[in-house]
Amino acid sequence: MPFAPMPARTADRTDRMRRISVAGIATAGAAAVALTLVPSSPAQAAEHTGTAAKSTTAATSTKAATSTKAAASAKTYSDNLDGWIRESLDIMKSKGIPGTYEGLHRNIMRESSGNPNAENGWDVNAQNGVPSKGLLQVIQPTFDTYHVSGTANDLTDPVANITAAANYAADRYGSIDNVDSAY
Repeated sequence: MPFAPMPARTADRTDRMRRISVAGIATAGAAAVALTLVPSSPAQAAEHTGTAAKSTTAATSTKAATSTKAAASAKTYSDNLDGWIRESLDIMKSKGIPGTYEGLHRNIMRESSGNPNAENGWDVNAQNGVPSKGLLQVIQPTFDTYHVSGTANDLTDPVANITAAANYAADRYGSIDNVDSAY
């Protein structure tokens, strides 16, 4: 059966929805970036300005290679879902655990909607006294088995939860990217 093109009216509506969706995503992303960059108090803004001035002075008085190495080793992550995923990915890379940002994010949104304090109180694990917890809904025995050194030994720590779950998924499914349902 040959493919029939969409009527022009439907195609226009679809194109319009795509533009609105992209604009909404871009606006939401810009707002999230702005929120993470805005100091929460005048004292924090002054502290940041003082730190930046000291950094500039220090950078000009040292070799460029030294400051580049120092900047690379002093990597910081935002204290939100994006930062937790990025920090987990860096740890996973250093430990040889496969996975991508998209795979982690997709599974986190399905399992906890990005809430690091999410707890499942109704499934079979919870009924047996071992509820799933955290961003990727890990149970304590699984966390204990797949915990990755260099992360907190705390099931609800976002980075530890993500990294342990990715380690488990790599062992069981080859990668967190291969998980498309509860695991």
